[in-house]
Amino acid sequence: MTRKITILLAFVFTISLFAPRPAAAQDWFKTGTGLGVTKARLAAPDLPIRTATAQPLEKTFHDVLWADLDYSGVVEMVSPSFYPKQNPGQPSELHAADWANAPANAYMVAYGNLSADGNGLAVSGYLSDVHNPTAPLALQKIYRGAATDADARRLAHQFADDIIGVLSGGLPGIAQTHMAYVSTKSGTKEIWEMDYDGASQHQLTHLKSISLTPRWSPDATRIAFTCYVPFRGVTSPQICIYSTASDRLIAFPRFRSTNASPAWSPDGSQIAFMSSQNGDPEIYVVGADGTHLHRITFAAGVNTSPAWNPKTGKQIVFVSDRAGDPVLYLANADGSNVQRLDMPDMGYVVDPSWSPNGQLLAFSWRRPTGNFDIYVMDIVSRQLLELTRDQARNERPSWAPDGRHIVFESTRTGTRQIWSMLADGSQPRQLTYQGQNESPNWSPK
Repeated sequence: MTRKITILLAFVFTISLFAPRPAAAQDWFKTGTGLGVTKARLAAPDLPIRTATAQPLEKTFHDVLWADLDYSGVVEMVSPSFYPKQNPGQPSELHAADWANAPANAYMVAYGNLSADGNGLAVSGYLSDVHNPTAPLALQKIYRGAATDADARRLAHQFADDIIGVLSGGLPGIAQTHMAYVSTKSGTKEIWEMDYDGASQHQLTHLKSISLTPRWSPDATRIAFTCYVPFRGVTSPQICIYSTASDRLIAFPRFRSTNASPAWSPDGSQIAFMSSQNGDPEIYVVGADGTHLHRITFAAGVNTSPAWNPKTGKQIVFVSDRAGDPVLYLANADGSNVQRLDMPDMGYVVDPSWSPNGQLLAFSWRRPTGNFDIYVMDIVSRQLLELTRDQARNERPSWAPDGRHIVFESTRTGTRQIWSMLADGSQPRQLTYQGQNESPNWSPK
């Protein structure tokens, strides 16, 4: 990356949220999400095709690439109406001045060419700084796959993530990540999976009972979730683990009474969950192999929905109604030093989710005068921002691994569906449409 790109990405600008707020209140949020850097103006023209059979695949590739880049939160896409007439297919065909000057005023150009030969698809992708045309290419790579629509999408996601990796100083993009969620499309609540943009929706579990609260393991090879399965002659909520590698459930111990809401430790070695095996629902921790079960909360009432700080692994936030309405509590990972996270108003506070950097908490809050909405809190200063504000229920947020996006469930269209948005609440987009869909969880990679 050239020094010019580095300087560009170092500047901070003021982002606009839903209502004017003090600059200090915006600064902590911009820093915590990475949405506070100036966005590079990026052009991404259609790719010239080298073979006639590649035309339909080029459209799929370009449409997906554009959508990925536009939703990244890192770049400002230049409208194609401002592009020069010639689309470059390789560096020798790129006339930098035509792209850098008005009307395009682009800073970077992502371009290349696409060919399909027999059953194979090849894309040559490039990224150039058109304000410094003598600098080395910021990105040069060949992407190969099958000559199918699915692989055209996959290669576009790869190219987009590589571009975002360059322009964000090495932070990977999210175009190749996935969502686990609960859907009723098969008739019962099962765990489903889809691409981050809502494509390739498919069913994972087939328990034909009730499955809830999926959570990806840190290496994205397993999903822990709440399952209703027989135990000692009684069907009860238990913790199940699904392997994405072997496409089957992994053996995990059953416990008495109700067991739900699993959460992985950052190193993947432990699982925290709620269990009422000894009376009131409390938070327990167990090894990922089912050994070394121990209890970490000791308070009357309901204690549930644990979430491990993904950065340090030394803190757990959870929901408890020990003092009345359910609100958030913060504790050390061993259950010591319990602190209530006080809010400036009454109401239910549930569904905690840590940002990847361990600085911010997203959660659902139903204030006395409203519905459930998504909020973000700085865990140190306890400052708050409201991200959703409408007449629907907006619940169960989950952070993307880039810290710039959040997925959540909402009833804003009348049925319960999965939505995602930038972490400042902007650019909401609906990902599911059929059936009832809930409890999304963003994969870590």
